[in-house]
Parts: sequence; structure tokens; C-alpha cells
Amino acid sequence: MIEKLQSAVNLARNMGPRYVGFRLWYELSRRTGWLRRRFPSAPPHRTFCSLSEWRRNTPAFFFNSRQALSFPRNPSGDLKEYTNRLVSGEFQYFSAEWKKIGTQPDWWLNPNTGYRYSDDHWTEIPDYDQDKGDIKYVWERSRFSHLLPMIRLDYHSGDDRSEAVVEEIIRWIEGNPINRGPNWRCSQEISLRVLNWTFALHYYRDATVLTEDRFSQIIHAIYWQIHHVYENIHFSRIAVRNNHALTETLLLALSGWLFPFFPEVAKWQKEGAKWFEEEVDYQIYDDGTFLQFSHNYHRVTVQLLTWAIRLAKVNDQPWSRVVYQKSAASLQYLSACMIDQNGHLPNYGANDGALFFPLTDADYRDYRPELGALAAALIDAGWDNEETRGAYERCREAAAEATSWYGVMIRSAPQSATYRLPTLAEFTVGGYYLMRSSPNDLTFIKCGSYRDRPSHADNLHIDIWYQGDNILRDAGTYRYNAEPELLRYFNGTRSHNTITLGDYDQMKKGPRFVWFHWSKARGASLWKEADTLKFRGQIEAFAELGTNITHTREVSYMPAKSCWVVRDEVDHATPLPIQQHWNPSPLFFDNFQLTARDAEGNTLDPEILQGLYSGYYGKKETTEVWRFTTTKKTIITEIRLR
Repeated sequence: MIEKLQSAVNLARNMGPRYVGFRLWYELSRRTGWLRRRFPSAPPHRTFCSLSEWRRNTPAFFFNSRQALSFPRNPSGDLKEYTNRLVSGEFQYFSAEWKKIGTQPDWWLNPNTGYRYSDDHWTEIPDYDQDKGDIKYVWERSRFSHLLPMIRLDYHSGDDRSEAVVEEIIRWIEGNPINRGPNWRCSQEISLRVLNWTFALHYYRDATVLTEDRFSQIIHAIYWQIHHVYENIHFSRIAVRNNHALTETLLLALSGWLFPFFPEVAKWQKEGAKWFEEEVDYQIYDDGTFLQFSHNYHRVTVQLLTWAIRLAKVNDQPWSRVVYQKSAASLQYLSACMIDQNGHLPNYGANDGALFFPLTDADYRDYRPELGALAAALIDAGWDNEETRGAYERCREAAAEATSWYGVMIRSAPQSATYRLPTLAEFTVGGYYLMRSSPNDLTFIKCGSYRDRPSHADNLHIDIWYQGDNILRDAGTYRYNAEPELLRYFNGTRSHNTITLGDYDQMKKGPRFVWFHWSKARGASLWKEADTLKFRGQIEAFAELGTNITHTREVSYMPAKSCWVVRDEVDHATPLPIQQHWNPSPLFFDNFQLTARDAEGNTLDPEILQGLYSGYYGKKETTEVWRFTTTKKTIITEIRLR
């Protein structure tokens, strides 16, 4: 009981009184039925705008219709295969795992567990139940991101997909009564669905399959989905406050441009725009890093920012300056972490497979299409500085189709103006330190404090990339609703290249996404000394084991020798041993060797353990993990090219 009380106090201190008060109020509202009464489940049908009127006065978008598009057509084999598999009744979950679900799947069925959700009001639908399985497998198809590849194939091949696209939207509307069932449970999922439907409506604006009756059904459903988002917006703004809040406030902010005929739209847009700008300013730190401490979720934000900047431009109503400043800063940070050869970034932080708007054939781990599209949008909006132009040039080819769909074309800069990556880069607010010797070599080190809730217990993790390969890596995320031992492994310290005290993580794991006793940086520095790049950082961690326990990590990187020396020292008074964990890729030992010794020069023999790696959400594979253990306070490790 005392331990639970201490954890509750720690949570309240970390999250603040506003969060605690709102969660208590929200739960009371749900249990008393007051929350439910704000969301009608059988509203009468309303006609807000006729199809003919909408066609005559189509709101400004990235494009007006498929007939207005004229960028190069390239019906690739990958795109054809993807669409053919969809048509045959398969579906790809989280950009990785194909499952056979049938040509007319059940919208409420979890394909992993076979559990089918009820048609209860959304306030009575649980979003976490280990027996029912991961609800994200139910939500994924209802995002309708898969419509974009179908639309792309329509454009590139001339193979008319309008009936299939419009029919799928209608089937969803008929199978998901307003405010009932699992697909009304999450306002972010609702927002993404509306944005992807909007993309499809504009592309098929003049299609004969878009009849008056179908258009009226779709617009009626869109109205109630935006209504739902507005009525529940403070849950994401206070209780969640991450990419959910950005997505939902952006939908509200765009609603006035996209659906000017809705009666409440002026209020939705005005308040949504204010909230969106507040969220951008709060969630993106001044150095361009992101409050979720996750590259995947930062890319989610990049796509939302691209929609925001482009639609503001075509509607000639710019955002406040902070949106462009924080967008450019995000671009600078993410592109600093990118490997040019393949567009990959460290698989850092929570990664749920999210890619809302897939507008190229690029692999999910390739960030170039999204970074290039944001760079193009910024340049087109007048933010044509050296860093933005440099990011665009690095991503230009991979992002060409995406930038075309967003309706922006940028002339390339002269070759002499190509941006050069700095050898050393530090992003001190988020706590990231980078060493680079080429566009395809990267040493990435995390050393930071948290003002917002952490994702993984990974402070002082080091990620090493050599000639485009991630030789020492982050193990990833796997699933949010997995068995407790898997959640602790992937979210915990052992799956990162850093130190534990015995079997203890740097922080104490709480329920779901909660960590107690957040670790914090005491200081970090990055510098060059002759031909060696150097880092030194110290964190305070393991607070559940005692006070003032520190871990100091020093890294010396010699690019000419492809050699890293890592010195770890843990100052503690516990009887526990220091355990240093390394997660090598299968390619590591083809070219590199890893040795360790204690401060007295004694060689430490590695324990070669079976670990896990998840490069894509929902998929995991066994892998080799090396662990060095000592009862001393120091481990010195050398990573050297053979």
C-alpha cells in the first residue's frame, strides 16, 4: 500500500495537477453517463451541402481533381502488387505484416485474437484489454491510409478505382453507427479517417460513382466525426498531449477550409487553429526535438505539419510564425539523424508503425519522402534557408511523388549550394548528441532530462551506423498491448545499448505508458580533439534503489580507424553488479569486434544471450545480445573494425 501511494505521488508530481484533476473529472463523467450524453448515437440524417454545389464551389485543396494532376506517371510493380493484395482480401498492418481478412472484412474484429467488439457506445469500449488483444489491429484499417496507394495506382496506371474507394467508405459508414463501436473510441483515429476520406473526395470529385446519395452519406458521417473530435478534444489536450492532440486540433483547424458549410465550423476552426498552434509550440522543443522522444512519432508530426502548411498556403491564410519555426527546427533535427543511403533513422523511442499518408513506394523506415515533402512545403511558404534547402536536396528524389501530391514543385539549388552535414551536432533540450564522419555514418547518443513523460528507459543509449548499416541498434517497440514481460523488455533498459544495475531499469515501470522516477541528465558535452570526436554525459537514475545514483558515459570515436571507446562508470552504494548491454545487428560481427575490461584492465567475458528485435510494429525476431557484468564501478568497451 505504501509503495502504491508513493508511486501515485510520483506520478502526480511528474504529470502535474492539471492532468490529475482532469483525469479524475473525466472518469467521473464517464461513469455517471454525463460523457455519453454529449455524443448521440442515432442522430437524424442531415444534408449540409449538395454534391452539385460542392462541385461548383470545391474548397481549395492540394489538387482539385484527378484531371487536374499532371506530374509524371510511374505505375510501379510494388504499387500494383500492394493494391492487388488489398483487392484479394489481404491487408498490411503497420506497414509490415500482411493478414488475410477477406474482401468485406468485419470492422470490429481483431484479426489476431478473433475477438469481436460490441456495438456499445464508444464510452463503454475498453481500449486496453490483454485478453481481447491490441485494439490497434482493429483501428488500423479504419484509418483509411490504404486508400492513398489505391488512389496513386489509379493515377499512375489509369485503372479507375473510384468504385472500390467510394464503396469502402460507404461500407464503413453503414458498419459503424455514429458514436458506437471500437472505431469511435479514439479521436485521433477519427481525425485520420476524415483527412484520408477528404483526400479521396477531392481526387474523385467528378467521378460518376460519387452520387448525390453517397456524397450526402459521407458528409453526414464527416460532420459527426468532427463533432465528436471537438466535444472530446480536451482529453487529448490534457490527458494525452502528444501527437493525438496535434492530429485532432489540426482537423478542427482545417475544418473551416475543407467543410465551410457545417453550421459550427467557424467555432471549430477558430478554436482548433489556436489549439493547434499552442500544441506545436509546446510539443516541439526549441531545438526541434519532440516531447514524445520518438522518431516515429516525430515523423507523424512532420506529416501533419505538411498538411497544415500546404493548406494554409492554398487558402492564403498563413499560420502564426511559430508553426513555421518549429517545423523548420523539426526538419533540421530529423534530417541530422538521417542516413542518406536509405533514409533510415535510429529506431528510437516508441514506434507503433504509424504512417498516416503513404504517398510513395518507399519502405516504412525510409523518412526521406516525409522530410522532403515538409522541406518543399516550407520553401514554398518562404522558409528557404540553408538548412531547409539542404534537407530538401538530400531527400528530393525520394520525395518527388509526395511533393507532387501536395501540389508543390521546387527548383533544385545549384550544386555548389548543397548543404553539408556538421561533424558534431547537439540538441540539448531533447538531449541528443550526434557524431558524423559521412552522410551514411552516424553515432547517436541520448542524454537528457524529461519535462514530459518518457517513452523508453533508454538514457545514455548509443546507436551506431556504419556505411548505412545500423550495427549497434535500439531493439524497437513490438506492441503496446503485449505480455508484461515483453513490454518491460522492449520499453526497458536491457533492449538499449546502455547500463542496468542488476536487473533494474533506469526508471521504475508503471502501468501501460507510465514510468516512475524519471531519469535526468546532470550534464553533457560534445567536442573534437585532434582526430577524435568525443562525448561525455552524466545522468541520475535508478532512484528506486537509492538517491544520487549516477551513470557517466564517455565516448571517443576515431573515424579514421572506425573505432569507438565507451567508458561507463556508475556511482552507487548498492550490492548490485553493473550490467552493460549491447544489441548488435546480424551484420555487426562480419566486420567488427567488441571487447570490454574493467578499470583495472581485467578482461570481461561477454554473456551471449537471446534477445529480441522489432523493426516494425507487431513483428519481432530473436537476436543475439551481449552483456558485460562487473562488481566494479567501471566498464571500458572498445568497438573496432576488424
